[in-house]
Amino acid sequence: MKRNATFLCLLLATIAGLAQSPREEISSNIRLSANNYLAYPGPQQAELTPAPEGYEPVYLSHYGRHGSRYFIEKSDYQHTIDVLSRADSLGQLTGKGREVLDKVRRMQREASGRLGELTLLGARQHRQIARRMYERWPEVFADTAHVDARSTVVIRCILSMENALQELIRLNPRLKVRHDASEHDMYYMNQQDTTLFKEKMNPPSKQAYEQWERDHARPERVMSSLFKSRKYWKKHVDSLKLYYHLYHLAGVVQNSEIRHELSLYDLFTTDELYQLWEQENAWWYLAYGPNPLNGGLQPYTQRNLLRNIISEADSCLALKRPCSTLRYGHETMVLPLTCLLGINGYDCQVSDLGQIAREGWADYRIFPMAANLQIVFYRPKENCPNSTGDIEEDVMVKVLLNENEATLPLVSDNPPYYRWADFKAYYEKKLDDFDASR
Repeated sequence: MKRNATFLCLLLATIAGLAQSPREEISSNIRLSANNYLAYPGPQQAELTPAPEGYEPVYLSHYGRHGSRYFIEKSDYQHTIDVLSRADSLGQLTGKGREVLDKVRRMQREASGRLGELTLLGARQHRQIARRMYERWPEVFADTAHVDARSTVVIRCILSMENALQELIRLNPRLKVRHDASEHDMYYMNQQDTTLFKEKMNPPSKQAYEQWERDHARPERVMSSLFKSRKYWKKHVDSLKLYYHLYHLAGVVQNSEIRHELSLYDLFTTDELYQLWEQENAWWYLAYGPNPLNGGLQPYTQRNLLRNIISEADSCLALKRPCSTLRYGHETMVLPLTCLLGINGYDCQVSDLGQIAREGWADYRIFPMAANLQIVFYRPKENCPNSTGDIEEDVMVKVLLNENEATLPLVSDNPPYYRWADFKAYYEKKLDDFDASR
């Protein structure tokens, strides 16, 4: 097990080494510092690796996060407004402070009555993703192919699903589409494992995070730009809380139409944004990733989803016609599922919070708004000389993370393609071993 963990860390470091480091990427594009508030950037890979000779796509299995949304809680806007308004009434706001107050009020008005809802950009993201799926794998969506779509019962997820389906039907009105959003499916679409969740921020994880915060969080410069008196904000403002709220407000702007009118990023330096991102990146790793400080088991919260992906694939591969299964949920499923699958080495275990980003573990690469995992299944064409006649032996799979080809911790003669038999054997054993240990 130690050898595997070391190999995966090296793999992730190699992948990260081929790309820019998170610090370099954020310096080039500060929007990436938004963590899970990053608006979907679209695929970075224009040309996909051709299918093995004689193979064609027959099935697509998908799990996607809802598209761009507004903040979920009223306090996400109101806290900053309350703190700045009180200071303004006492003559304690600088010109920059009054400017920020005005911007946040405008953001709140835009989101009024729409907390947690899908934005226009979020709807467009899923229409575009659906169109690219159709264009990349037309065989899967040809003629009267079946599309089975499921969503969690949250409206932003339902609307994300509906926008994707509308685009597919527009492209091919003959598709046979079934769509649903029901508590019946929530056991795998949004599994809530209270036993594992209790261990998310266990004492070692909490201690490590709080120590990181003490060592790195520096809100003083931003506070001094907002308030006239240091004595005032030291006494009357929870500076760290306000600092984090402002950081999240700056990040969420990119997800709605108000992004064309204002920005809060001028409140921060690039170094401050990187520090804030690195701290939150560490939090997501600790709470939902393969964090060794809490046993590294949080990715198993998505074991029901992975079992569903495998069982649905087996059922669909037994059919003669192409089809697809589309699922729409949340980043708190996409992130641990990515780690559970070990995609691109994201199951790498790192105890030192300062090394997480340096190892290339960057949350914005995993779960921006509209994040998605796509598993595409290929079968030999009729009379293909490579066919053995055994479905599991013949079928090949390819995984894409946010529409970019990804690696799996499996042996392959033709990456990024893997044998379905190897995929099933590896992950079913992984899940069975976990269940047997409980």
